[in-house]
Order: sequence, then C-alpha cells, then structure tokens
Amino acid sequence: MEQKRYILVTGGAGYIGSHTVVELVKNNFIPVILDDFRNAKTSVIERLEKITGVELEVESESCHTIAVLDILAKKYDFWGVIHFAADKAVGESVKEPLKYYQNNLGGLIVVLDWMRRTQIKNLVFSSSCTVYGDPENKTVNEQSPTQKPTSPYGRTKLMCEDILKDAAQAYAQLSIVALRYFNPIGAHESALIGEEPQGIPNNLLPYITQTASGVREKLTVYGNDYQTVDGTCVRDYIHVTDLANAHVKALDFLAADTHSSYEVFNIGTGKGTSVLQFIEMFERVANTNLNWEFGKRRPGDVPEIFAEVDKARTALSWQAKYSVEEAIASSWKWELNKQSL
Repeated sequence: MEQKRYILVTGGAGYIGSHTVVELVKNNFIPVILDDFRNAKTSVIERLEKITGVELEVESESCHTIAVLDILAKKYDFWGVIHFAADKAVGESVKEPLKYYQNNLGGLIVVLDWMRRTQIKNLVFSSSCTVYGDPENKTVNEQSPTQKPTSPYGRTKLMCEDILKDAAQAYAQLSIVALRYFNPIGAHESALIGEEPQGIPNNLLPYITQTASGVREKLTVYGNDYQTVDGTCVRDYIHVTDLANAHVKALDFLAADTHSSYEVFNIGTGKGTSVLQFIEMFERVANTNLNWEFGKRRPGDVPEIFAEVDKARTALSWQAKYSVEEAIASSWKWELNKQSL
C-alpha cells in the first residue's frame, strides 16, 4: 500500500485552501491545516470533515510563529508544504500596503527558513497572474515578462517569486512550484464550502451573489471606459475546484523529481470574460435581474489579462474542466445554502 504523505497547508481554512484540502484527501494525501482563522471561520473545519469523511488535523496558529512550526515538524513527518497564507485583495493592498508586505513576505520567509532547517523538500506556492502587471499582450504565458504589478498585493507576489527563485538556487534540497492563479470563482459541489469573505467582498462573484440575495443593495462595476470588448475589465475566471486540483497535480509533479528546482505554471482557462458578460451570465444562470451601476475605475485594476495554459496541460497533465457558467451556478447554490449552515 502506498504510504500516505503529510502536507502542511498554511491558510488551509481559507477559500482556495479549503477546496484544496478536499482534493488532497481524495488523492491520498494527509493535509495538516495551519490557520489562525483571521480570514476564515472555524466552522469550515466541520464542513470539510463532512465532505471528506475524515477527521482533519488542524492547528489554530499563524505560520509566522517559528516555534509553532517546529512543534509541527516533530509531530508530523511532512512530505511537503502548500503555502496559501496571505492577504489577497488588490484594492485593500492599495490602502494598506504595509499589512501586505509584512504578512505576505514575512510568512513566506519564515516557512522557507523552517523548511530549510527541517529538510522538508517540496513546496507549492500560491502566486498570482498579477506578477505580469499590465501586459502588452493580454494572453500571457510563463515566458511573458513579469513587470511591476499595479498594486502592492501584486508586488508582494512578484517579490515572493524572487525569494523562491533565490532560495531554490541557494538550498539544493528545496524543490518549488509556483502556481500563478488567474481569477478563482465558484464553490464545492456540496455547497458546504465556498468563498466566504469577511465584510464587504473584494471579488466580483461574491459581491454579485450577495447583491442578488439581498445582503448588498447593489453592485458597482468599476469603470466602463477600458479598451476592451465592452469597456469593462476582462478576466480569466477559473473554477476553484479546478484550481484546487492543480495543487495535487503540482505535488505529483514534484514527486516525479524530473524537473528543475523552481518551476512556475499559469493556472487558468485561457478564455477571457468581461464584467458585463459575467453579469449577463449570472442573470441567466440565476434567472434574476441584478441591481448594478457603473462607478469609477478602481486603483490597481488591469484592463485585460488571461492565461496561456499549455505548460500546465503538458507538464502537470492538468486542465480546467468547468465552465464559467458552472462556476457561477455553484456559487449561487453556495450563497443560498450558506445562510442555513
């Protein structure tokens, strides 16, 4: 029987982290969730256990605390780490840049140093398409130049990638994959977990579903004068379950050990959807009219970007399975169900 492998999942109770925990259990890994629940609800653990059918290993601490990590290293024989723990809202990062630099850079440095000292080899890092900045060619691949991102959040992700490259080069035992996410949306098919922002949502779909359900009065579309198909921003939206599965594929890739010490992959669908197209899709899927209005452009927003995903398809044997409409439907189901949880 194949030996099960322990994976430390920092930020594992969050939106993407929780969905990845489900995929890890399905694929015979043992996730150990490390989360201080600053941006997640403790109730997500009970719901994850209902979905997976297993009692999960959970540590309610911050990944910034080296003493906590050292205790975990003695308790579990970790095969690898998936590092999600970070602040991730573009708009908030413009208003509170120091919070983002301290948390996003500091957490990664602590985790990497701990991995180096404890001889834990494999790391999958949660990166972002924001590292491409505002690209001249709106379809980007892994060879597209990274450039100064348009927000402090994006700059932290680019800095983190530089830290990872330097660490992989300096410490021979490290083997690292950085996944550059595009725009995760959707919820688990059970409607027991999904995107659950604290306070006012920063992302489009939860703001739409909260507006449609009456939690919010109206949706503001930030800008209608971009040089795009209809004047609104265009994004590559990917179902969170597809994204979660990419982390399992990345671990399999690291296990094969036939690669360089540092690799990056775009994780998206390769298709762009404008905000207005997205709203139209939601109204059709949910069979409702959404209350929305145009507002001013939001600082830090890039007009248009979507992924070329050939490298992930070839090297990871991964590709997105779900459509934007299916992701929207799952989020709407989650929004209607979560009031009763």
